[in-house]
Amino acid sequence: MFGLIGHLTSLEHAQAVAQELGYPEYADQGLDFWCSAPPQIVDTIIVTSVTGQQIEGRYVESCFLPEMLASRRIKAATRKILNAMAHAQKHGINITALGGFSSIIFENFKLDQFSQVRNIKLEFERFTTGNTHTAYIICKQVEEASKQLGIDLSKATIAICGATGDIGSAVTRWLDAKTDVQELLLIARDQERLKELQGELGRGKIMGLTEALPLADVVVWVASMPKGVEIEPTTLKQPCLLIDGGYPKNLATKIQHPGVHVLNGGIVEHSLDIDWKIMKIVNMDVPARQLFACFAESMLLEFEKLYTNFSWGRNQITVDKMEQIGRVSVKHGFRPLLV
Repeated sequence: MFGLIGHLTSLEHAQAVAQELGYPEYADQGLDFWCSAPPQIVDTIIVTSVTGQQIEGRYVESCFLPEMLASRRIKAATRKILNAMAHAQKHGINITALGGFSSIIFENFKLDQFSQVRNIKLEFERFTTGNTHTAYIICKQVEEASKQLGIDLSKATIAICGATGDIGSAVTRWLDAKTDVQELLLIARDQERLKELQGELGRGKIMGLTEALPLADVVVWVASMPKGVEIEPTTLKQPCLLIDGGYPKNLATKIQHPGVHVLNGGIVEHSLDIDWKIMKIVNMDVPARQLFACFAESMLLEFEKLYTNFSWGRNQITVDKMEQIGRVSVKHGFRPLLV
């Protein structure tokens, strides 16, 4: 059995979903309540592969909300993720994906130091961040959507915003090794890690956001949007492909310009309907078929009976592992979202 650990995008969203899922006692509660709310299994999932194989999973709502980080309630946020992991393990789930902020919190706050959660010793090999599949899908979106827009990668400049992160560095390695992209622009806050990445690649220009964006034919956004930063669409090339790989995905509402094509990054479509409720709740356009690639990774590992933390630890994703998960993704009927 596979598992998905997720969370909602805001307090307001959480209250609305609680009402919809039949938890009215959660629906009118404030942030203090959500800080103490326990994780819940709120959905049973059936997925059928195009091979005919069928698997079952569970969706674990962690009750984490981004407002917990914004209001510096770090202990509450980290407790949410550890408790959700313990809840998944306690219910016998073999492989569970950490979705949304779950994996970011786990890595940034070094939660692997806290393996004991009450009476449960966490077995970290039962969990995956899903970042390898996410990075692979974003790269496929770059390759295929560029072609649709008439952008020739051999003559194109690609800017990666968040290039030193787990997904950003993996995307950068793939674009360098597997495409003939002419120029890579590397953007991130940590200059030392940028220099390390540049040294590893033997190429790529380190640039600031405002100077890089007007030069880019393709922008891969896999960073959090800093407060007060706005992208002015008229400064971008036209056509420009902008892949929003962040969470929550909000660039499409902020950037509306006829020459700028915004694509929700790291989203896959399945060839067959999935029996679940949860993607309707997170407002996917086609909730029976579309999902986050990180969630799909746990499904793929379950299909293949690969019970291992396939994606784990920062900057450990190799092109070989991306190719491996990519082959399995195609085999079971997943494809990158391209509209």
